[in-house]
Amino acid sequence: MNSVFFKQFLMISDIKTIIFLIALVAIIMVINRLPKEKFNFSAKVMTATFIGLILGLVIQVVAGFPHDPMKLTFVRETTLWYSLLGGGFISLIRMLVIPLVMVSIIHVIINMKEDANLGSLVKRTLTISLAMVAISVAVGLVFGILFKVGKFDEATSVITEGGRQIREVKNIVDTLKALIPSNPVEAMVNLNIVGLVIFSSIVGVAAKRMSKKYMAIVKPFFDLINAFQKIIVSMAMSIIKWMPAAVVPLLANTIAQKGVHAIAEVGKFIVVLYLAVAVMFVVQMIAVAVFGMNPFTYVKKCTSLLLLAFTSRSSVGCLPVTISTLTNKLGVTESTASFVGSFGTTAGMQGCAGIFPALTIVFVTHMSGHSIDMTMFAMAIIVVAISSLGIAGIPGTATMAASVGLSGTGLAALFPLINPILAIDPIIDMPRTMLNVIGSVTNALMVDKSLGLINMNTYNDPNAGNEASSAEME
Repeated sequence: MNSVFFKQFLMISDIKTIIFLIALVAIIMVINRLPKEKFNFSAKVMTATFIGLILGLVIQVVAGFPHDPMKLTFVRETTLWYSLLGGGFISLIRMLVIPLVMVSIIHVIINMKEDANLGSLVKRTLTISLAMVAISVAVGLVFGILFKVGKFDEATSVITEGGRQIREVKNIVDTLKALIPSNPVEAMVNLNIVGLVIFSSIVGVAAKRMSKKYMAIVKPFFDLINAFQKIIVSMAMSIIKWMPAAVVPLLANTIAQKGVHAIAEVGKFIVVLYLAVAVMFVVQMIAVAVFGMNPFTYVKKCTSLLLLAFTSRSSVGCLPVTISTLTNKLGVTESTASFVGSFGTTAGMQGCAGIFPALTIVFVTHMSGHSIDMTMFAMAIIVVAISSLGIAGIPGTATMAASVGLSGTGLAALFPLINPILAIDPIIDMPRTMLNVIGSVTNALMVDKSLGLINMNTYNDPNAGNEASSAEME
């Protein structure tokens, strides 16, 4: 298998590659054949997550725990083929994001009751989202200071790494202007979800207004949107049912590609970030309880969604599942679920644009020999909260959020110091994304409850949404 055909084209030139590919196929076949009576969809996803973790560790063991696993032929080939299934699943589900957002928003508005208040929905979404991301920034700063993130003897060994380009922080006016889509097609290409929400809202409002006088004329448009919405949801459910099979290679690749040594170098940062995410998760549960809802109920119903977010590392990719969970399982109105869910993929992400930038600010400040005072603390909260607007919910955008946070707090020149963290980004991106998604769900629950629209019977029903989801997945 030393020919160009096997090494460069087929990318199967090592017997270990063949073994791990066969292992993945066997694992997927077993998962798909698990009895539905004992393994519901959530149980299958959890099982796949555990198996993916073990598979990734096995690859590391076979490789001998190398410092750079991707230099080994079989690791490079195996993870490339694994990405066909794992990455292909994420690409399929992200394929639906643009039409889902646009159609959902327009569908909600044209079918909205006359007494619905879109202005209140927008105001409460902004207020709650930015308040929660500000709290997440504070949590990140407190944990970073408490555990002295960045203060370790090996600090000098990581300063010599190369740097990345820093984007200068924009003032709040330019930030808000950038969200207004001068070109809706460009907004689609750049995944400017807030811009698409604005554009779709304007289309929906215009269509709704015209229906009062010219219903006969705009009715075909209404019928098209209503039909398209059903089709998009059906497509989403057809793709989602393959999630257990995709979770295995997604998580296995994350462990296999990065290696144990890279994780160990910034072990404290990883531990602190996971702890901060856990604390922020508790804060969200408290917030839900304050609004008069049982927090354990929504956590239980969001298990599949959280596991998808954890393994996919894409807030945008989880959007179809987020909206489905909110409406079918938690009783949130379609208008709130679509608007707040879509908004949360770009603005106010509590993990990628909240806790992570805050921790990197503390990390870099400590490594440069300084400490964080109250002025820096307050400045970091303001800068990071504002910069959370317009951060697209896809893997890797936390790096941009960190660069904006560091630049806004005067630490732009020290950005190369976080290179060891960027080396193991997938490991810390998983909890960040999970927090982003559950934060969006929490915000939607609070917004809908404050508007008095949520269906509490559906929320409290342990079987709500299960039958509909199973039927559409068949």
